[in-house]
Amino acid sequence: MLFFSYFKDLVGREVTVELKNDLAIRGTLHSVDQYLNIKLENTRVVDQDKYPHMLSVRNCFIRGSVVRYVQLPPEGVDIELLHDATRREARSG
Repeated sequence: MLFFSYFKDLVGREVTVELKNDLAIRGTLHSVDQYLNIKLENTRVVDQDKYPHMLSVRNCFIRGSVVRYVQLPPEGVDIELLHDATRREARSG
């Protein structure tokens, strides 16, 4: 649940989601749930030449099981918060 609560704090920020099929989509994080399903708004494809059929997509829902990586904005990463949460989770688990 560590990542779920962390991603909830990033709502409204721009993120890039890379899918397992190599498609990378950049957009504003609108919502995320406990399964890490992600809803993005104002989306654009990173490699538009490779995926021209995605140019008209402006909002999308991404199932958590197809996500490979989520690239976060550098200013959105609070290292100390992640370290503390990881330590707490390791102690309780």
